[in-house]
Amino acid sequence: MVTANRTWDGAVIYRTASHGWSAELADAAIVRTSDEARALLAESAADDVGAVGAYIAPVEIKNSGAIMPGNLREHIRAEGVTIGRSIPA
Repeated sequence: MVTANRTWDGAVIYRTASHGWSAELADAAIVRTSDEARALLAESAADDVGAVGAYIAPVEIKNSGAIMPGNLREHIRAEGVTIGRSIPA
């Protein structure tokens, strides 16, 4: 898949098969070869209105067909910050 961040709010977004962007991982275009991944990234970079920092990221496809982030970094990006921060008084 190709992922980036939305320019106006920093949200994680995913390139879709319909050549757009979605905040839903389930909408991401999934490619299976390095050539397809490079082509999707090039398309994304050429049409990056509203997106910044596009790159290729791995996914895991469960037996049920559910798409999951393929590594820890992408899990963190998809879920957001999960560790509470406290500010010392």
